[in-house]
Amino acid sequence: MAEVTQSQFTSNLKRYYSFYTGGFVAFVILVGILEQMGVPNKILGYIFLFATIMLYAGIGFMSKTADVGEYYVAGRRVPALFNGMATGADWMSAASFIGMAGTLYLSGYDGLAFVLGWTGGYCLVAILLAPYLRKFGQFTIPDFLGARFGGHLPRFIGVVAAIVCSFTYVIAQIYGVGLITSRFTGLEFQVGVFVGLAGILVCSFLGGMKAVTWTQVAQYIILIVAYMIPVVWLSVKHTGNPIPQISAYTSALPKVTALEKEFNDKTSPKGAKEESVRAIFRERSAAGTAKLAGLEKDGPAFLAAEKQKLTDKVAALKAEATPDAKAIEAAEKSVKDFPADAAAAKKAWTAEKGVAARAAPVKAHAEAFAVGGKTPEEIEKNRSKAKKNFLALIMCLMIGTAALPHILMRYYTTPSVHEARVSVFWGLFFIFLLYFTAPALAILAKYEVYSNLVGSSFASLPAWVSNWSTVDKTLMNIADINKDGIVQLAEVVIGGDLIVLATPEIAGLPYVISGLVAAGGLAAALSTADGLLLTIANAMSHDLYYKMIDPNASTVRRLAVSKGLLLVVALCAAYVTSLKPGDILFLVGAAFSLAASGFFPALVCGVFWKRANYLGAVLGMSAGLGICAYYMFITYPFFGCGANCVANQWWDIAPISAGTFGIPAGFIGIIIGSLISAAPNKEIQDLVDHVRYPNLEGDIDTKGV
Repeated sequence: MAEVTQSQFTSNLKRYYSFYTGGFVAFVILVGILEQMGVPNKILGYIFLFATIMLYAGIGFMSKTADVGEYYVAGRRVPALFNGMATGADWMSAASFIGMAGTLYLSGYDGLAFVLGWTGGYCLVAILLAPYLRKFGQFTIPDFLGARFGGHLPRFIGVVAAIVCSFTYVIAQIYGVGLITSRFTGLEFQVGVFVGLAGILVCSFLGGMKAVTWTQVAQYIILIVAYMIPVVWLSVKHTGNPIPQISAYTSALPKVTALEKEFNDKTSPKGAKEESVRAIFRERSAAGTAKLAGLEKDGPAFLAAEKQKLTDKVAALKAEATPDAKAIEAAEKSVKDFPADAAAAKKAWTAEKGVAARAAPVKAHAEAFAVGGKTPEEIEKNRSKAKKNFLALIMCLMIGTAALPHILMRYYTTPSVHEARVSVFWGLFFIFLLYFTAPALAILAKYEVYSNLVGSSFASLPAWVSNWSTVDKTLMNIADINKDGIVQLAEVVIGGDLIVLATPEIAGLPYVISGLVAAGGLAAALSTADGLLLTIANAMSHDLYYKMIDPNASTVRRLAVSKGLLLVVALCAAYVTSLKPGDILFLVGAAFSLAASGFFPALVCGVFWKRANYLGAVLGMSAGLGICAYYMFITYPFFGCGANCVANQWWDIAPISAGTFGIPAGFIGIIIGSLISAAPNKEIQDLVDHVRYPNLEGDIDTKGV
């Protein structure tokens, strides 16, 4: 009877979401008609954002529940296909939707580390963890750690690790929500962050994992449609082929490569103009370097002398027989903007010194580990460093994928171990659709910028330039450096985080497509943020409060504590996000390194090594998480390492790959701690056997419901 009920449940889901998909397509067509009728773009942006948020809120409201099993694990009734879609949405964060194509746009070949690491990680999930955690059958990852290793301390460390990596991850999602909200509503970024937060909370506050799961299925449909339409459109526009994964590499990439060579050829017309801009950047960098040296040597005296030079220049310009009003205005502005003190001067001149990066030749998109250097030896050294970081990043992302608690929790929601295995396949398939497309989008967007934006007139810059500059000048900034009135590539600053969101506007597509992409990016950020916030709140309410503080707490109290903590954590995350602690992709990568270091060794050893015990888990998880966090602290600029950030690196490994040191530390800690202390008792070893091997009654396991 239960099997029939589950079958009917699955059939109903397919019917509901088929109607939903058709309705969403009809909605997009309706908004397109409104655009043709002359409805202002800003109104269309509001319609897209708020209509989709209200849709998610409606699903969340209909999924409200007071049942513990429904709230924590969606009643363990989610079919493999739909769990795969929910996993895809949970996984397809702002980093995947917004950041990945942007990173590939900026980094070319080197950005493929993210595609390889994140996709390959699901193989580890399927082989090493997902089916075994489902067989265990409880609610959270710290649940497994507490039961497998015994005592409250492994559970508590698991709670801390879950909070640290999930909080870091959720900041990136709220950043993406704030970016989209501010662009399409006109609100300031800091305000947009908190407005977007409301959209996150309505999906998870009432129904927990049940609401989040069915919302994420809906969000996946929106985000994949939103991602595919612009890239297919661009592919047809530039190549005539509607399959971007083919046309981008066979047609667009050779054109991009040819343009890159032309930009770097100083004898060509385009190359000569690019060189004129690069020369100015080299001069500015040299001047900044000289000023920093003078400031370090003479301090306030040098600062006063530099300001006096600018004041004298203003007086000299005014004293000329025929004063140049524009020159005087520019000189007076230089005096007005002159740094007020030594600290401000150091910051400003360090930024000037940093423009040397914009004086470098265009990096070849298709070249592996394209690096610069003054000598062949220096180039080879930099290339070796790039290769090392490429491999380190892939490793951290793969292992982090297999250890992120908000992803592993998804496999607690399936009806059986078999369904958990199948849902990993579906999750990988749905993720593959986007990941296989992101490199193609990066190439097509780059060709659009190279062929249409570069070489255009500053007097006729498209509206999207000023629109995105208003949101954040570090993401979009074009200035006429050589004063020729023509846009050169070296004069263009485009942040990776806006490539996907701005692509429809860059390509001149109808605004309805821009709204669609914004809705997709919002869906990606909201879906992952929901899962992450729920993971944090559940770890604190279920593992910390219920399991360790008040085991006799009623169901009502447990759910009330979870919802209260959900609200507090969300507000804290929104506040930290408003400080802009880093770009989306770094924050997400850091979360993967933290998860890989804190969880992976303990989970794998807990499943596959009976000898792993309490002391080993405590030492391994503490060492892994501690070393990873410490390495990020001493090498990432946000924490104040300043000029010492690079010097503090071990073996030239970037802070995003801090798991390179945390993962082995975790394994070493578990092995040593387990070998120097007593083996686990028979009850725990029987638990390992239960998790590892199928029982005679089949693999449908309702333990813990």
